[in-house]
Amino acid sequence: MANREFTIADEVHYNRRGPIRWIISHVLRYKGYLAIFIVGTILSQVLTAIIPNLIGSAFNEIVRPQPSIPALGVIALETLGIVGLLFVTGPAGAFGSEVLAQRLERDTRDELYLSLLAKSQTYHNQQRVGDIMARATNDVRQLNPMINPGVSLILDSTSALVIPIIFIGFINWQLLLSPLIFTVFYIFAVLNYTRRLTPVTADMRRQFGLMNGGLEETITGIEVVKSTGQEEQERRKFSRNASQYRDYYVKNGEIQARYLPLLLIAIAIVGGFLQALWLFGQGQLSLGQLIAFMGLMALLRYPSFISIFTYSLVQLGIAGANRILTVMREETDLDENTAGYSAEMRGEIAFEGVSFAYDTGGPWALRDVSLHIAAGQTVAIVGQTGTGKTTLTKLVNRTYDATEGRVLIDGVDVRAWSLDSLRSQIGAIEQDIFLFSRSVADNIAFGLGEGVTRERIIEAAKQAQAHEFIMGFEQGYDTVIGERGVTLSGGQRQRLAIARALLVNPRVLVLDDATSAIDSATEDAIQQALRAVMKDRTTLLITPRLSQIRWADQVIVLRRGQVVAVGPHEELLKSSDLYRRIFSHYDSARTDAVTAVAE
Repeated sequence: MANREFTIADEVHYNRRGPIRWIISHVLRYKGYLAIFIVGTILSQVLTAIIPNLIGSAFNEIVRPQPSIPALGVIALETLGIVGLLFVTGPAGAFGSEVLAQRLERDTRDELYLSLLAKSQTYHNQQRVGDIMARATNDVRQLNPMINPGVSLILDSTSALVIPIIFIGFINWQLLLSPLIFTVFYIFAVLNYTRRLTPVTADMRRQFGLMNGGLEETITGIEVVKSTGQEEQERRKFSRNASQYRDYYVKNGEIQARYLPLLLIAIAIVGGFLQALWLFGQGQLSLGQLIAFMGLMALLRYPSFISIFTYSLVQLGIAGANRILTVMREETDLDENTAGYSAEMRGEIAFEGVSFAYDTGGPWALRDVSLHIAAGQTVAIVGQTGTGKTTLTKLVNRTYDATEGRVLIDGVDVRAWSLDSLRSQIGAIEQDIFLFSRSVADNIAFGLGEGVTRERIIEAAKQAQAHEFIMGFEQGYDTVIGERGVTLSGGQRQRLAIARALLVNPRVLVLDDATSAIDSATEDAIQQALRAVMKDRTTLLITPRLSQIRWADQVIVLRRGQVVAVGPHEELLKSSDLYRRIFSHYDSARTDAVTAVAE
């Protein structure tokens, strides 16, 4: 977290009170491109509406007894000039809208990514990764076509509706009857269309998230699916989700099929033509004006047919924006406290009446824990499965925050620390190792980011007893490992995790069963490295290995989320019945494992 680089400045804030306001607040960051888009689009429609009037003037000139060739030449040059201007205003408007669309998509993706990074582990534990990925990819992507061509064509078509009607009024105000009646019915038809379309598009986006979430779970757990022979069950589940998604698309198509403006414009053109013929017969219209009027009426066909899919694109974009906002507005119980306490840690840790529950009103994972761990001590945490050992360590680096009580480091509440400073000085090696689909070197250097020398990476790998197997790869430290490290053995993954922690050089080190997947021969070498790196560092050790428990300065015994005994190993063997039972259990498990290996 110490090396974060953001594309969007941290101080940029957007209006998140609704999807439309939020989109507008994004777009208004680029007022210059917005102005180019609006002015270019409107000017294009004004210039387009002038052309039928010029054609009408040309017809008036042609039907005269003695047409003026120079006058016709001027009209031709004017028309050519307008067409030339359209080659400027049209691309300018398209350029402005395309830039706005691309930047809206980029900025939204950045904003969502930063929001997800800032949320607590509790929040992420409750989310389906596939659904989050659907929002971060497909929903964000929908914002791009929403602007271009969606909003771009809506502005274009709205201008193509309003501007020709204005020009018709200048020809003869009586001709406004047909286009104005059409406009009224057109507005009502579009409002009804969007009203019916909105819930369907929202359902489409939601169902896509469900389908994507189910797919992600199946692919992530493909080993379990195949080992239990449940491929057919997963296929049926995905087929149901996909079918539901298809049904929403069909419903969307049915709504579009009932789109009325295409019928309305046909009726308006016929009605307008009949009225214009009547006025022409009455001598109130010239032939040129009649032709200009019909040319302007023809322009109204554009907003009628183009809106059938532009409003659908906008609705999809708004539905996607709403899903994105749902994530970003979700309250998180984690405060990064960027302006909080920041200092070099000594490593003194204290728990004062700490209780913790994963869910509000749920069972206590820890209850009334009070402890003091001196700086530089190695503390082993033991207890049966489910007693809260891992939970206790995760309160130290604020993966979770205590529900009640306080956790202090160097006498300062961890919530008062700057989260960046706190976590950059706490290293953790867990049993469930997560490795990225990147090179071996990048995975080891992940805790420090870019700029770490290869020499430091190699030295950390050697201390973790990982250098030898890394050099056995064809590309050595540049070997790209599979996602989550699936191409490595359990022991290799743990050694890379140990190397990553050693490179960070933390003041507080958490070892959560960090050598569980390492064979005994390798374990001896790694323990020597660990003991060296643990010197003068506070270490929280969760392990069933007796060799590691014995050399802890003190042992904390947990039972049902409560501390029942604290003290050195030898002392607890004498004073704690529970510790003796746990120790005997570990000893028995160790003996069985050694026997199994020998056999």
